[in-house]
Order: sequence, then structure tokens, then C-alpha cells
Amino acid sequence: MTLPTARTQAERGSADPIREADLPFALLTLLLLLIGVLMVLSASFASAYYDIQGETGHNPAYFFTRQAMFAVMGAAVMFFCSRLPTELYRKLSLPLMLLSLLSLAAVLLIGTVVNGARRWINLGFTTFQPSEITKISIILYFSRLICKYRDRMRTFRYGIVPFAAILALVAVLLVLEPHFSATIIIFLIGAGMLFLGGARLGWFVGGASLLLGGGALAVMLVPYVAKRVVSFRDPFSDLTGDGWQIVQSLYAIGSGGLSGLGLGQSRQKYLYLPEEHNDFIFSVVCEELGFIGAVLILFLFALLIVRGYQIAMAARSRYGFLLAAGITTMLALQIMLNVAVCTNLVPCTGISLPFFSYGGTALLIQMAECGIVLSVSREIPLAAEQRPSPKSK
Repeated sequence: MTLPTARTQAERGSADPIREADLPFALLTLLLLLIGVLMVLSASFASAYYDIQGETGHNPAYFFTRQAMFAVMGAAVMFFCSRLPTELYRKLSLPLMLLSLLSLAAVLLIGTVVNGARRWINLGFTTFQPSEITKISIILYFSRLICKYRDRMRTFRYGIVPFAAILALVAVLLVLEPHFSATIIIFLIGAGMLFLGGARLGWFVGGASLLLGGGALAVMLVPYVAKRVVSFRDPFSDLTGDGWQIVQSLYAIGSGGLSGLGLGQSRQKYLYLPEEHNDFIFSVVCEELGFIGAVLILFLFALLIVRGYQIAMAARSRYGFLLAAGITTMLALQIMLNVAVCTNLVPCTGISLPFFSYGGTALLIQMAECGIVLSVSREIPLAAEQRPSPKSK
């Protein structure tokens, strides 16, 4: 695969017009964001009203209000990030990578424990999950390293060692939380970046073997991982225990049928389905909007992913290509894994659905990521045939 390469100013010409931010990608992002916020309102009002954790004050719009606020902020963040040059992201990649590693270490010391896992840092007005910023840090910094070692990416010393060392350090910090789902996603993101960078295919076989071996070891040594695998194989064998969440998810999806029960009419969100406005919000989407509505939303996601790759392939520089393709791949991975979890195609893990799952800081980071893709699109020179001729002026 031939990747786009950076051109000098002399090669481009000083008068090369620059595009505005890609309108289709921006509109698709905002449309999915709008639908996601509405689904948070529909999915969360029951649990917010019943005030299970004593935080919502019996306000049914509690989660919706906060998500809507972060959505507005996220749209502003996206447009701000779209105005920044990709060269600035290259310069910020190392500080951001160091910040993410420090955050992962800090959460082990000062993090908030929820359901036995220490994954969040309490900021007062909201909570922050360091694994979210680590994902984008991996993309930014790996893109920088790939450009630096461009002609040596097929060697073990430069094409594997520095990347594997970073991933191993991140994995250790995540496993200590523990946060196995984030570990898997970050490994997949790292592998995707190495593939885009031109690493030898044979090394992916070895990496996949190590990952599978680590997964098997986790099943044998970590009790809750073993329970999730058992409940994945036969969730109906323990309806009131480990299989409860996935069974309720399947009930919700099955209840939706072809056209759904109607917006706001879900039954499983009434304290039956855990995490109904977070990791399992897609199940509520299926129940209320039916097969047709769920497919339409997945179609919008597909359009966003395709447009992201189109922007990547047209990028002016190699670094821009890697940024856009890496972020698009990360979004695609999270969408596919979240849907797979909700439909019991893979064992249950804590993977959110981009733009839909409740979470303020995660939403802000996702919108910033889309802003980076738009930044890449802004630096795509207009094709020669699209430039106005001197006679037309």
C-alpha cells in the first residue's frame, strides 16, 4: 500500500488552496451525537429517578442534562481541534503520551473504586478515566514514531521494540486497575498502527499468539474473567447471577422486533438491564427503535468510518494519514466490540459505544478525536481540476 508523503512548500506551490473541514464527516459526527444524547435521555430516566446510587436526587433528566452539556462542549472542542495544524499534534504527542502514563499510574494511588475496579480519577465536577486519553495518545505518538522510523519499520529493533515497550508498560498499568477491556482495545489500536506503518505481517502472528496466551492465563488466574467467559458460553445457565446482564440485553434486543416498541418505551431499562445508559445503551436502541432503527444507526456509523478512511487516503502527509486512519480504526473497533458484547458475540467487557454511552470526559475526548480527523481534512490541497482558472476570476 502506497502511503501519502509530506511535500515541501516548493512542491505544493505557495498558492495551493486548502480545504475547509470535511463537511460530511462533521455532519455525520454531529448527527450521531444528537441521536446519542436523545438515547441517553430515553435509556437513563428510570434509573436516574430511582436514584440507585444516591447521586441524581430523583431527577429523571440528571444523566441527560449532563450528557447534553458535555455534547455542546464536545462540539466546540471538535471545531477547535479541527483548526489546529497536524504538525502541532505531532509536537504534542510525546507530552500527551507521558501525561497518559502518569495518569494511569496516578489512578492506582488516588483513583475512585467502582465495582471493585480503580479506573477513575475524581475531578470534583466529573470523573476522568485515564485509559480514554491513553488511546488517542497511542495513536498520536505511534504516528510520530512510524514517521521517524519510516525506512526501518520492517526491522525488529525499530519496527517492534519501541512500540512493544510502550504497549507493555500501558498493559501492566491497566491490568493493575484492573481494566482488561481497555487493555485489549489498546493492543488492537497499537497493532492497527503498526500495520498501517508497514510492519512485517509475521510479527502480528506472534503478537496475536501472545495476546491469546495472555487471555487464557487471565481466564485461569482471574476469577471474574473466568466467570464472564462461562456466562458468555451459556448466559441462561445462571439467570440471576453472572448471566443476568447479557440475558437482559438479549431480552431487550429481542423485544424490539422489526420496528421497535417506540422511543422511550423500553421495558428492560426499568432496573432490569444494568448499565442501560452506558455500555448497554445499544440494547435499548434495539428495543425502542427495532431492527430497522438499529441498522440505520449502524449505517450512519459505517458512513462515518468510510469517510474517515477517505480523508486518511487523501491526506497531504504520512503523519496526517496515520492520524486519520488510526482514529477511524479506533472508532470502528469500539463500535464493533460494543455491538458484539450487547449481542453476546464476545464475552461481556466494559466497552462504550462512541457518541452514545454516557460519560462526559469520554465524550469530550471522542469529539476531540473527530476534530483531529477534520484537521487532517483541512490540510488536503484542492485538486488541480477544482481550482478556479485565472480567466474565470
